Amino acid sequence: MKVAGIVLIVLGIIALVYGGITYTTHKKVIDMGPIQAEKKETHNMPLPPVLGIVAIVGGGALLVFGGKSR
Repeated sequence: MKVAGIVLIVLGIIALVYGGITYTTHKKVIDMGPIQAEKKETHNMPLPPVLGIVAIVGGGALLVFGGKSR
């Protein structure tokens, strides 16, 4: 449980620092026999800061309460 808590905290910090995920896709524009053309499209998927804060708080809760046995 402690490892999961640490991973959540790290992911939460990354979400707060970067603010989103950027990825690139390749799309064929022309495909006429030997002539081919591709277009690169960059997409941005924003992550709300609340998501990072929730991940940090959840990871902290796992670190504090996850290791205790009843």
